[in-house]
Amino acid sequence: MKRFLISTSIAALTCGSITPSFAANSADGESTIDRVLDVITVTARKKKDAENVQSVPVAVTAFNADTIEALQVRDIEGLSYSAPNVSLDDIGTSKGVANFSIRGLGINSSIPSIDPTVGVFVDGVYIGLNNGLIQDTFDLSSIEVLRGPQGLLFGRNTTGGAVLINTGNPTAEFEAKVRVAHEAPVDSGRGSGSTFLQAYVSGPLVEDRLNGRLSAYYNKDKGYFKDLVFGDNRGGGETTLVRGSLEFLPSESLRILAKIEHVNVDADGPVSQNRGVYERGTFDFSNDNQGLFDNKSTLASLRADLDVAFGDGTISNIFGYRDFQQQTSGDIDALPAFIFHSDSDLRQEQVSNELRYAGRFGNVDLTTGFFYFKQDIAYTEIRHLPPVTPLSFYGGGAQDHTVWGVFAQADIDVTEKLTATLGLRYSSEEKDANISYTIPRAAACSVVDATCPDDVTDKNDWSNFTPKLGLQYRFSDTLQAYASYTKGFRSGGYNFRITNPVAFLEQVAATGSFAFDEESVDAYELGVKYRSADGGLTLNAAVFHTKVDDMQREVNFASATSGVSQFILNTADTDITGLELEASVRLASNFLVTGNLGLIDAAYQDVRSDISGDGVTDGADLALEIPRVPDVTYGVGFIWDMDMGKAGMLTLRSNIQYKDRFAYSDNNLGWISSATMLDAALAWQTPLENVKLALYGKNLLDESVVGGETQLPFGGPLSTGVAQPFAANPQGGTFSTLKRGRVLGLELIVGF
Repeated sequence: MKRFLISTSIAALTCGSITPSFAANSADGESTIDRVLDVITVTARKKKDAENVQSVPVAVTAFNADTIEALQVRDIEGLSYSAPNVSLDDIGTSKGVANFSIRGLGINSSIPSIDPTVGVFVDGVYIGLNNGLIQDTFDLSSIEVLRGPQGLLFGRNTTGGAVLINTGNPTAEFEAKVRVAHEAPVDSGRGSGSTFLQAYVSGPLVEDRLNGRLSAYYNKDKGYFKDLVFGDNRGGGETTLVRGSLEFLPSESLRILAKIEHVNVDADGPVSQNRGVYERGTFDFSNDNQGLFDNKSTLASLRADLDVAFGDGTISNIFGYRDFQQQTSGDIDALPAFIFHSDSDLRQEQVSNELRYAGRFGNVDLTTGFFYFKQDIAYTEIRHLPPVTPLSFYGGGAQDHTVWGVFAQADIDVTEKLTATLGLRYSSEEKDANISYTIPRAAACSVVDATCPDDVTDKNDWSNFTPKLGLQYRFSDTLQAYASYTKGFRSGGYNFRITNPVAFLEQVAATGSFAFDEESVDAYELGVKYRSADGGLTLNAAVFHTKVDDMQREVNFASATSGVSQFILNTADTDITGLELEASVRLASNFLVTGNLGLIDAAYQDVRSDISGDGVTDGADLALEIPRVPDVTYGVGFIWDMDMGKAGMLTLRSNIQYKDRFAYSDNNLGWISSATMLDAALAWQTPLENVKLALYGKNLLDESVVGGETQLPFGGPLSTGVAQPFAANPQGGTFSTLKRGRVLGLELIVGF
């Protein structure tokens, strides 16, 4: 606590903001604070037109293009410390694998057959795989983080929440921007820096008929971390992204928008720390396997919006396609000796289509539609454990997955001030899986290439209704309150990582199914939103209560025969209750203070699986902490605009955000330490039009944070050159994937 108070004092002295917009002294004369307090519109309710974020009865934190640019956001994870009760983490096992958690609902595994609790939608297209979601992002128009189940309008297993990413659209007027940045560690003993180059050009190709936009991104990362034994830099890589879009306007009532992007990543594997050897809270590590992460993906979308007279509404159709390929290699023992290495090969192809209508009939706003989604996944995992066996482990799984659903939501104006929401969605899912046990095999095989045997072949389906009921009361144009009930489901599925066939078959015998069952969520929320007429004071608050039945968990145990055994189980019923506050106040015309607070109380109500690993299911399991649930998150920030007349304008910002420690593993042997993140930036809007320069720092307190902490059966002194077995080291070791510490950066932005 003492350190946090000191850190808060630093933040107060450096001044800044949680969500600033970096556009001070722009051509239209607006300051940074003016842009922060400008109206932000969101698409969270899929209405005909985007809505003011303060008018929607939804707990949502929105970031516009200026804010994203100001925060030097390189990927979605960069927003993890910007909203209450939100963790947008990269697990680190395989780079870019999202382990998002919102309001205590999240996952803690890189198994690709596990459905996300937090849905990610890019330009309206649902991404069906956690892998590859945390990539470098650029040229975005907005990001919306919706907290709580979104099982009606977004469906598809969004029991925790949804993240909506909207990329830049073509414009009717010519514009272009170039953004160059370099950031690097400033501490001795660390690695090297990372250079970013981004650019886009947008404008009319055929006046009033066809607009285009072309964006490009390149990142060269020389590796932030330095290996203590081998002395080389780790965690580096090279990323290239190209995106093109066309907007066709054949008539006043029809708009067609096509986008396609291709991403190529060639990077190191995870930088992992074994805490049976290296001290928690440091960046000390040594891996004899530098590993790799090769990723190629293509994402395309085609959207058509047709205005119709019927209800003065709009018919929208969004088609999406994604092709994803990934190869990885990682040092799982996290030691400078060959104890446990793992490789993987993953392929995913998905298509989706959503057709919907939004219009108004008298006092009723109606949104209704149809959703279709299909993906094919194939995953091969290879484990090398020479102390256990000279044979390599081969296994994995392949799955055909089909989803379809229909939905309707009516917002009924009961009076001028009171609106009632009635909604219902029906969804049906089918999964057809072939699984190969991940066990030692005399001959190499590949699930991706269909050369591994099918040890399990099974098909299952799940269908459900997800209703929503809500009330919204508008006391005035500046104050509203809302209450809602939402049902959410996460479908069952299959475990692609079966390293203990005997235990798995015992589980099948006990449950009568090769698949784990679906998870259901009942969520109750009460919220209030206020914003003064001049925008100088904003206060949003929400309280929520979530009941989870048949919670799906990826239960990890250290294993002397396979390194780590992972079981996907319906472990328990839980209750999660919480509070969220977000506020901003303009203390002076050039000084803005912001803050947020998130509190969560979560507890098991009934445990049905042995999650402690002691061989029995009893009160010891019931007393465990639920993973991925920090009790407290809070932060404060400031913006200070300084008009320098003909010399331009300076904007000083800083933000400090605290996240409490929380359990990572279900047996509570793995924990993620508390963290206090301090960021700051000094931005100069130069006298040259559209030329900006910023000096910024991230994680200025140099917090050592990990993406996960998986227990291993080995650890031991480096002097032996090998790890000690679990019996000789009761504390065991860990596979803890390091995130970056203190970074300073310099950025130049030039607009045209």
